[in-house]
Amino acid sequence: MPRSHPSPGRVVILGAGPCGLACADELRRLGHREWLLLEAASTPGGLASSVVDPAGFTWDLGGHVVFSHFGEFDKLLSGLFAPEELLHHDRSSFIRFRDQWVPYPFQQHLHCLPADDAEECLRHLALACRQQREAHPAGTDFATWLQATYGSALVNRFFGPYNTKVWSTSPERMSASWVAERVAPVDLDEVLAAFSGTARPRRWGPNATFAFPARGGTGEIWRRLAARLGPRLRTGTRAAAVDDTAKSVVLSGGERIPYDHLVVTAPLDQLTDMVRTAPAGLLAAARRLRHTTVAMVGLGYQAPTVDRSSWLYFPQPDTPFYRATNFSKYAPANVPRADTSAFSAWMTETSMTPGTHTDLPALIRACDQSLRRHGLVPDWAPLASAHVEMVPYAYPVPTLGRDEALAELMPWMEARQIYPRGRFGTWRYEIGNMDHAVKMGLDVARRLVLGADELLLAAPQTATSPGSSS
Repeated sequence: MPRSHPSPGRVVILGAGPCGLACADELRRLGHREWLLLEAASTPGGLASSVVDPAGFTWDLGGHVVFSHFGEFDKLLSGLFAPEELLHHDRSSFIRFRDQWVPYPFQQHLHCLPADDAEECLRHLALACRQQREAHPAGTDFATWLQATYGSALVNRFFGPYNTKVWSTSPERMSASWVAERVAPVDLDEVLAAFSGTARPRRWGPNATFAFPARGGTGEIWRRLAARLGPRLRTGTRAAAVDDTAKSVVLSGGERIPYDHLVVTAPLDQLTDMVRTAPAGLLAAARRLRHTTVAMVGLGYQAPTVDRSSWLYFPQPDTPFYRATNFSKYAPANVPRADTSAFSAWMTETSMTPGTHTDLPALIRACDQSLRRHGLVPDWAPLASAHVEMVPYAYPVPTLGRDEALAELMPWMEARQIYPRGRFGTWRYEIGNMDHAVKMGLDVARRLVLGADELLLAAPQTATSPGSSS
C-alpha cells in the first residue's frame, strides 16, 4: 500500500506502561519496523504492573479496574484474553461516614445519612442548585467549584476532607478544569425522589460495571501485550539523558540510541530535566507541576472473603488510607491457591506529598487496625501478609498553574520531535486511566506513520460534564 505520509524513521519509546506498549504494538501492526521500546524496570506494565508477594498474594500498585471509553481498548483486550479469562463485576462502592456506609456517589444518597446531616446537606445542595446560572469561568479553583456545585454542608462532610486527603493538596490550590468524568454530577430531582422513596438513584459512571483478569492482576494485561512485541522491547534499560541536538537517547551505561521521533511516557518533569537544551524557563515550568506519592499497603488475611463491596472511600483523618479495595473479590487468584474460603485480601492506598518520610511498620499497623475497626476484617483474623509498594509518581495533581505550565512545555517538546504521552507525560489526570493511556499510544503511532490526528488530545476536556474520581 503506498504511503500517504513520509516514514517517521527511527521511533524510540521510553516507558513500557500501557501507553508505550500500545504505541509499540500499533507501530508493529501498521508495518513500521524501525522502533525500539525501552523500559527502566525489569518488567513491563508501569503503574499498571502487578506483583506476587512471598506469601502468594497478588497485588496491583493501586486501584485499577478495567473499563473503557474506547472500542480500540475493548478490541485490544479481546485479542489478549479469552472471554473466560476476564471476570466481570457490578461496582459495589461505599463511603465511610461517621459509623455507617453510604453508597457511592455520596451526593446522590443523602437519604442514607443520619437525619440531621441529611437535612442540612439537602438544604445547602438545593440552594447551590438554585444559584447556578452559568458555567464556571476559566481559572475557577476546585474549592470554589465544589462549594458552588454541592453547597458547604456536603463540602464540609465529604468533598473537602476526601479531596484534601487523596490529593495531599487543598482544593483551593487546585483547578476545576479537570472534573469532566471525574466528579459525579448531582441531580436534585433524583435526590429528592430518593428521599421520598419514589425512585432509587441511578447507577453512575463509566466504571459501574468493570472487568478484571482472572489471574495475574491488572499487570497480566500488559505482560501479554509485551509478549507479542519481541526483542524490540528492552527492559532493565534506563535513559539518563536526551540529546535533542544529536537526536539520541543516552542510556545510564553510556550507550546512545539514535531517534527521529521520541515518544516519552516518563513523568514530564523528569523528561524536562533529561533534555540537554531545555532552557531555564522551561525547567522552571516543569518544577511547577505537582504530583502525589502513594503507599500501597496490601494486607492478606487468613480469613474467608465475605465482604461484598468492590472498593470503599475513607474521608476521615483517623484512617490513613483514602481508599480500600476488596482485592480477593476482584479475582480469587489474588489470594494463595485461589482459596477465598481461607484467605482475603485488602489493598489500601495512602497519599502523601513526595519526599515524605514514611514509617512503614507504623503505616502497616495503622492500616490493619483501621480495616478491623471499620468491620472489614474480623478481630480474630491472623495477618498472613503485609506487602508495601511505594509509588513515587501516583497521580498528577491538577493545580491552578498546571495548564499554564503545560502550555509552555508541550509545544517546546513537540517542536523537537519529542512526544510526552500517558498519565504523567501529559500530566492530565482527567485522561489518566489505562484506556486513555492506550488511546494516546495508538494515536501517536498513527500520527507518526499515517499523519493522522491525535483524537484524544484534540478532544476538549472541560468541566461541563462532571464525572467520577478514580
